Amino acid sequence: MVIENIKQKISWIVLIFILILSFILMFFSSLQESATMDELAHIPSGYSYVKFLDYRLNPEHPPLLKALSALPLLFLNLNFPINSDSWQKYVNGQWDVGREFLYESGNDADLIIQWSRIGPMLLTLFLIILIYIWSKELLGRWWALLVSFLFGLSPNVLAHGHLVTTDIAAAFGIVLATYFFIKFLYFKSRKSLILSGITFGIAQLLKFSTFMLIPYFGFLLVVFWLINNFDSLKIKNYFVFKKLGIDLLKLLAIFGIGYIFIVYPVYVLFTWNYPQEKQTADTEFILNSFAGGPTKEGQICNPIRCLAEIDILMTKNNLTRPFAHYLLGVLMVMQRSAGGNTAYFMGEISASGWKSYFPIVYLLKETLPFLIILFIVLIFSFKNIILNFKLGLYHVKQKLISYLNANFDKFTLFCFIILYWATSISSPLNIGFRHLFPSLPFIYILTISSFKNWFNDKNLFISSSFILNILLSAKSFLKLFLKYILLFILLIWFIFETIFTFPYFLSYFNEFGGGIFYGYKYVTDSNYDWGQDLLRLKKFVNENKIDKIAVDYFGGGNPKYYLGDKVEYWWSSRGNPLDIGIKWLAVSVNTLQGAIAKTHPKHQRNINDEYRWLQEIRNFKYQNKEVPKPDFRIGTSIFVYKLTD
Repeated sequence: MVIENIKQKISWIVLIFILILSFILMFFSSLQESATMDELAHIPSGYSYVKFLDYRLNPEHPPLLKALSALPLLFLNLNFPINSDSWQKYVNGQWDVGREFLYESGNDADLIIQWSRIGPMLLTLFLIILIYIWSKELLGRWWALLVSFLFGLSPNVLAHGHLVTTDIAAAFGIVLATYFFIKFLYFKSRKSLILSGITFGIAQLLKFSTFMLIPYFGFLLVVFWLINNFDSLKIKNYFVFKKLGIDLLKLLAIFGIGYIFIVYPVYVLFTWNYPQEKQTADTEFILNSFAGGPTKEGQICNPIRCLAEIDILMTKNNLTRPFAHYLLGVLMVMQRSAGGNTAYFMGEISASGWKSYFPIVYLLKETLPFLIILFIVLIFSFKNIILNFKLGLYHVKQKLISYLNANFDKFTLFCFIILYWATSISSPLNIGFRHLFPSLPFIYILTISSFKNWFNDKNLFISSSFILNILLSAKSFLKLFLKYILLFILLIWFIFETIFTFPYFLSYFNEFGGGIFYGYKYVTDSNYDWGQDLLRLKKFVNENKIDKIAVDYFGGGNPKYYLGDKVEYWWSSRGNPLDIGIKWLAVSVNTLQGAIAKTHPKHQRNINDEYRWLQEIRNFKYQNKEVPKPDFRIGTSIFVYKLTD
């Protein structure tokens, strides 16, 4: 008992060390970064929720992460553009309000940005703890620490874990809700039902992609019922269907608790001062083109468009308008997912998306040490599947039933990964590696679980020969020793990978993806360039005593706020800045790839937006996914060209 307590304390000390190291890396990386694109909308939106209880901004994302990020801002004396047209008159004027709040209202933008990021960093740490707790139950404390270590110090987690965006929040919500739902399936107590309902509601407040938990939980409940009543079904004991009906009613109760006691009160609070007339007008405007637009008089709306009509109607009643605002967000996500987005990927520009986008981006941005572990696991699992099939289908059936009975938790993780990846791959909305975050904790847990099985796989064969047993034992010992060596090498590699990436975590690509300095060749946007290097551009301009620089910037920062009169806003169609006496040009690499890369046959681009003049003066021809070589690079994402010698 004493030894067990010591082991438990040691494991928590190691976990605390991982948490501290993760926070330090996120915090000091954050200090060097300007606002990223989505933060320009999320930060002012969250502040308006908690300060004014008004949810007119950014309804396409639930409020909880933004509100948590804004809480520290209440202790600052900030000016908010409450009287500006962007707040008073615009429909969802999030970008304009963001620009005015951060950069044009006399506030310290950097102070606001850094204080806002404390909430996401803490949420990331809570997610690491949650992953450890669940992994510990499934794998044991030491392997759980490995899961927490690989997730908590992943460059991709460190990149997005400190930003005011909803991707890590979505992962937290899905892991939290799924964990407590599985507890409910096992225990079916009133306490577990209530906890499952509360955590489901919390998940719905973090990102709308968590809406898929509804069919996912329904599927898990039915599978769990089938597993536990398989024998009763074989003897045609139909009483078990009554149990299924009761369980389905309990599932509805879970959803009801989540929406009625968690989602609804939060939306009531944050729409309290949102004028009803404006909410209705805003909703009508936003949904004007949804599912073919408003239904013509005398006609019946199609089922999808009816959702929009119902939503608009709900805004006109004070009791239902909080739910109406939640539904508006869901419909906006549906509309955007169907519409896709213009993106650069593997040398091509398209708005229709690529089926290969997420698999390739994952392989390029996941760390190679973890990919090696994943590869070992896949080979090991495939080998076991083949061996089981050789023993016959009956054996496979019995093995599967036995596995599901003993490892239902792991089965649920696998099902979510399949569901989420299938949905992501089929969608034309290719928004970056960050979109995969809800599935990453499950991938890490399942991979390390199988790696543990491979690690401990001894394949012992007992012989009547004493000498042969000695040789077999020596062989097993050698295999285990080599596995420890391999694990040690991979962990050291992973540690150095993370350390050498600091502080450029957002631009992380593994060695196959060109590393932090060449990942832009394959994919950009939030995978590489999200506007994080504007503070570094300011430092470069000041250190080099540049009196004027043309800037074509992509991100949530404001060049004039940081550079004042030294900056001239620029874009391709303005031509060469040298024509008006400006000798320096700074361009975000996301913009360059969007302007220069080849376009998909169905995608149109204005010739004036292609930076042809820059290509001509640099004697550049697009090949190998490159852009004109810069004279200087700011951080990883801003390319600077000196236009005269």
